[in-house]
Amino acid sequence: MITLDALVRLCPPPSNPPPAVDWAQAERALGAALPADYKQLVETYGDGLFDDTIWLLVPDSAYDDCDLHAQMTERDEDLADLWEMGEEKPAGLLEAGDRVVPWAFEEGTGAFLYWLARPGQRPAEWTVLYNEGRGPLWEHHDMGCLAFLLAVLTGTAETDYFGYLYEVLKPTVHRFETADQILGTAG
Repeated sequence: MITLDALVRLCPPPSNPPPAVDWAQAERALGAALPADYKQLVETYGDGLFDDTIWLLVPDSAYDDCDLHAQMTERDEDLADLWEMGEEKPAGLLEAGDRVVPWAFEEGTGAFLYWLARPGQRPAEWTVLYNEGRGPLWEHHDMGCLAFLLAVLTGTAETDYFGYLYEVLKPTVHRFETADQILGTAG
């Protein structure tokens, strides 16, 4: 089982803990419970960027681009428009009640990482969908967000989209930068 400890050893979190999240309020606003591994990520790292590549969304971020609820609304609208115009839904979203919930996005590409949430599934059973963002291609990963993030950072993810990170950049030290460090202190 993938644990947060493995990620923390690989990519140290910020020295100052991120602001606390009111999970009950966040889940009410979202209309669904959230996976425990995601809550651990948010409580440990907060909003920010892993290896200059993956932005973690958090509830009530001071930055709209990093705010889970703002991105949920925006992504729902954008995807509904695309599907209405005839773009094919990914296979995992063909049954009534299936939906995607964004949890991260890829820097500079328009690509998003989602959970595939199905009726009757517990959040711990949600799996990851990657959408290339500027095209119709989706990639399914049969794992949760923490396991997927760790696989991407270690170069072990079976993905067509993040290979460049380790084929070209080959990071030897992994880092996390907070949204405040990158975008400036909000407020």
